[in-house]
Amino acid sequence: MGMQNRRWLLARRPTGMVCAEDFRLVSEPVHEPGEGEILVRTEMLSCDPTQRGWMASKTYLPAVGLGEVMRAIAAGEVVVSRHPRFAVGQRVQGMLGWQEYAAVRVEDGGFLRVLPDDLPLENQMSVLGPTGVTAYFGLLEVGRAQAGETVLVSGAAGATGSVVGQIAKTLGCRVVGVAGGSEKCRYLTETLGFDATVDYKSENLISRLRIACPKGIDVFFDNVGGAVLDAALLFLALHARVVICGAISGYNAEAPMAGPRNYLHLLLRRARMEGFLFLDYLPRIDEACAALAAWLRAGKIQDRVDIVEGIENAPAALIRLFKGENLGKQLVRVR
Repeated sequence: MGMQNRRWLLARRPTGMVCAEDFRLVSEPVHEPGEGEILVRTEMLSCDPTQRGWMASKTYLPAVGLGEVMRAIAAGEVVVSRHPRFAVGQRVQGMLGWQEYAAVRVEDGGFLRVLPDDLPLENQMSVLGPTGVTAYFGLLEVGRAQAGETVLVSGAAGATGSVVGQIAKTLGCRVVGVAGGSEKCRYLTETLGFDATVDYKSENLISRLRIACPKGIDVFFDNVGGAVLDAALLFLALHARVVICGAISGYNAEAPMAGPRNYLHLLLRRARMEGFLFLDYLPRIDEACAALAAWLRAGKIQDRVDIVEGIENAPAALIRLFKGENLGKQLVRVR
């Protein structure tokens, strides 16, 4: 086709914190799509904690192979279509990877879906993408949050946690967010309407949770694991639900993550702990996106994104995520 495709390949398995040397940037000719394929010119890449797991080993998906393009959710415009379900000019989202052009065989999945064109692409990649879908089903289906309950969210200023807290507020819950730093905590209370915050960087987790959750925690939506999970288990209300979405505190650890020390409180409070993936709810993704879009348009949910410019800076953007330097959804604008 005469065009070049810049692609980030996985160069090595990470040890400890992800670093730039784990990736290799190459330029290759754009692949001509065959029958049943589409060619997408990517516009926006997603940076997500789960990518650390994909780099290292088999998780809920096979590990990214060494020398393969870095797996990532991305969105862009269809520029060539050899499939009747997709038309040139449509914007799509799927597992397109860290590359400027992605040739995708539709039957192979990749979570391809056509995006509506009435909202900005950054919203489609954040609150209306897997981030928002994860928050929606995790809180409502797994957590079963109800009006009047106390909902605790860890990683609350991040992409998923911020949406979880705002959905909980629309339900009439009391919402407490755990975040790192005074700026993030002020953002949660002053902008997003959280009722209270816990700054894990400067406050004692146990002392602060005792004050912030005087009636106990009915739903704990955990994105962090580690010490935050341990502390939260001490304050579970009767029949509490602990939703395990992620454990970013341990993703870059060189030793296996220790299990929760206070798990006996699940027994004492007759509580349950359950993990889930947004992939479990793919058949219902339109339901979640419709609700999230309505809340967004009505001003009940605010969507904050953190955009790094240029595909050449994709590794740096992912590293920002693990250092807690982002506020909101971490994205990369390809061009």
